[in-house]
Parts: sequence; C-alpha cells; structure tokens
Amino acid sequence: MPSDYAKSLGARLRAIRTQQGLSLHGVEEKSRGRWKAVVVGSYERGDRAVTVQKLAELADFYGVPVSELLPGGTAPSPLLPTPKLVIDLERLGQLPKDKAGPLARYAQTIQSQRGDYNGKVLSIRQEDLRSLAVIYDRSPAELTEEFIAWGVLDAEARRAVESF
Repeated sequence: MPSDYAKSLGARLRAIRTQQGLSLHGVEEKSRGRWKAVVVGSYERGDRAVTVQKLAELADFYGVPVSELLPGGTAPSPLLPTPKLVIDLERLGQLPKDKAGPLARYAQTIQSQRGDYNGKVLSIRQEDLRSLAVIYDRSPAELTEEFIAWGVLDAEARRAVESF
C-alpha cells in the first residue's frame, strides 16, 4: 500500500504532466520510449518507488526544478498550462500554396499519423513549431507571428512561444 508521501509525490507528477498537456502515452512518445507510460503511471499512483536519480531525470524531462515535484515544504509556484498551438485548417486551405505549402504538407502528415481528419483545426506541439521554424528558416517567434498574420494561428499562440 502506497504511503501518503508517495501518493502526494505521485499527485505532483500527475499535475505537472497534465499541465503540460501530456497523456501517459504522450510522455512515452515525447521521450522516445525513455519513460514508459506504465512506469510513469505507477509513479503517479504511488505504487512504485522513484529514486532520486529518476526524479531528477523526470524533472529535467518536464523542464521543472526537482523542488516542484516534491510535496510539502513551501508552496510551489503555480504552473500555467502551456497554451495550445491550434492550426486553423480551413484558413490554411485558403492561402496560396507557395506561401503555406510547407505548413500544409506538415499538417497533412500529422493528420495522417493521428488519423485526425476533422478538417477544421489541428493541434500541434511546440516541437512541431520548432521543426516548422527550421523549414521556413525563421525563429519560432517570427514564424508564430507570421502564422498569426496569415490567420492560421490564434494570437494566444504567442504565449506558447514565450514558454520555450
């Protein structure tokens, strides 16, 4: 039976993961298999003890100080969820191919991988924006501003870039 401390630590781990918009499977995917969904889930439930080394590695993976993961003591600083980057696919379809072709192809690839063909919007990750910035030869902030100007990203996307 998990101790109260293990449950509290697990709750902190779960809160930080969900604030970052990640499912357990998403953690496994983003970490390229380094963090297995079943293992992270067992840490979060308090069913499995996490070593100090693993805790430090998880904190690094989530991009937070180890102290944010530890229960008790001083109240941790609030973590705001990372804003979503949502591509307006209908608007994207109205743009000239020479301008938006790379973004359209990238979006189609993501839709194909996810089997997500609703045709209206597509959520992308910060890593996707970084990749697109390389393709467009711009910084993520510059590209975000361009996509906002095109009408394919909402102005709220600026907050996502600030958290890089």
